[in-house]
Parts: sequence; C-alpha cells; structure tokens
Amino acid sequence: MNMTERQQGAVTLAAGGLLMGTLGIFIEEARLGALTLVFFRCLFGFLALFAYCAWKGFFARRYFTRRTVMLAVLSGVLMVTQWVWFFDAIHRTSIAVATVVFHVQPFWVVLIGAALFNERLGIDRLSWIATAFVGLVLASGVVATDNLQGHTSYLIGIGEALAGSVLYASVTLIAKSLGDLRPHLLTLAQCLVGVVCLPFIAPLAAAHISPQQWFWLVGMGVLHTGLSYVLIYGALPKLTTPVIAVLLFVYPLTAIAVDAVVYGRALSPAQLAGMALIVAASLGVNLGWPLLSAILPRGSASRHAD
Repeated sequence: MNMTERQQGAVTLAAGGLLMGTLGIFIEEARLGALTLVFFRCLFGFLALFAYCAWKGFFARRYFTRRTVMLAVLSGVLMVTQWVWFFDAIHRTSIAVATVVFHVQPFWVVLIGAALFNERLGIDRLSWIATAFVGLVLASGVVATDNLQGHTSYLIGIGEALAGSVLYASVTLIAKSLGDLRPHLLTLAQCLVGVVCLPFIAPLAAAHISPQQWFWLVGMGVLHTGLSYVLIYGALPKLTTPVIAVLLFVYPLTAIAVDAVVYGRALSPAQLAGMALIVAASLGVNLGWPLLSAILPRGSASRHAD
C-alpha cells in the first residue's frame, strides 16, 4: 500500500527524530572535548550537506545576497556556540537531562519574538510558558539535589543547556527572517563557520584520535548533521503544525530512552513529570490550547491578555 505524502512526511520526521535521539551516544563514546567534537561535526556535516546540496542543485545565485550571507554567518556563530555548550552539558549532566533542558527552546522563540515584534502573548500562552519552566525546574533535577555546592559541574551543565536553548531560539528567529533560503544551505553555512573558526579557538589534537573515535566523529557529522537534517527539512513542508508539534518530541523521548537503556541513567519520577509538563506546554503553545482562559471569567481573561 502506497503512503500518502503526509504519511511519508510523518515517517520521515519521526525517523529524523529517532536518529537525532542517538546523538548522545556518539558524543559520549567519542570521549573528546566539546570543542573538538563540534569541529568534526561541522567538518563532516559540511561535507555531507555540500554533496547533497550540489546533487539537488541548491546553489542558486539568488540565495547569496549580502544580507543573507551576513545573517547566515551570525546564525553560524550562534549555532556553533550552542553546539559546544550542549555537548559540554551532556558531559557534565547526562544525555537525557541536557536534552530535556535544551528543549525549552520553543518558549524562548515565543518570548524573544514577542519582545522584538511587540506581540501580545495572551493569558493562555503565558500560562503554558510558566508551566514549561516549572517542568524545566523538575526535569533538571535541581530540586532533588540536597547540597548544590557539591554539584557545581552539574549546575554548570544545566546552565549551558539552558543558554544553548536561548541561542538556538535566536537561530530559529534568524532562519524565519531569511525567507525562502533553503534550510540545508543555512545549516551548511553554520557548519562552515565552525570549520573556519574553531581551530583558532582551541588546538585540535587530531593525531591522537583513535580509529574507533573517528567512527563516532564521522557518524556524528554524516548521520546527525547530514542525514538527519535532510530527513527533517524534507518532512516539514508535508505536515501540518499539530503533527509537527507532536513528532518533534520523538528526539528528546528517544534521547531519554537511550540514556536509560545504554547508560543506565533513567530519569527520576520528578524529572519525568517535568518532561511531561514541557511536552504538554509545547503542544499547548503550538496548538493554541486554552488553559487559564477556560477557567477564568471571560472579562478577567481578557484583562490578563492585555
């Protein structure tokens, strides 16, 4: 039985999310510092995406205006920094915790967008965002930590994941302002920024990388930056917002399962509850679900929305 275009898009997006959910294994098993990991992710990701874009004929001259190039470079600086922070956060916390904390980034998009474009959020969206950040506190595991002074590295990791989510939200807003620029080209530019800039920031000891480590590095670039982005970008135009909102959580849920199965680091019940709140809040914001407006009197809800 042939699948419809929408079904193909759903399967493709889910496959991209499942693949991205295994990224943490490659980060952990490569056993290298975050800067080195990101450099090689950018290098092999650039090569994979360059080949794909050339094959598809994406290198149209109309995409390479001065404004487009400047915004692409800016997004590259933000994205590469975000990758470094996120990878280091995984080293300091765990795959599951760093991934869950990072996935509050859609709420930063809403808040930053509202601040920049003077948009009214409304009582429901504000309530869902507040719910998400309650979930963040629970999911981070901070509330279960009795002595924070003995967990400095862990707290730094939480901060890195959270800061990375803000940078990713900024990249998302830049991408929206680029109009019809193919997202493959934007990711290609971001990888190029990493390849060019990171060697000036930290020395890369490639001579001491073992053959096994090269396997994880190449895989991280080709699979998690090349193939996964091609799958995700190819699926999004075929799907409606509700389907996308649901399927985007395949990535963090897979990461949680991978961390538990491969490394035995299962989230606590409180952390899982926090993740559930983040998922519910994300769906509420994206799908326009009522929350407080369904409880408050209509006049009261309207005053709060103003």
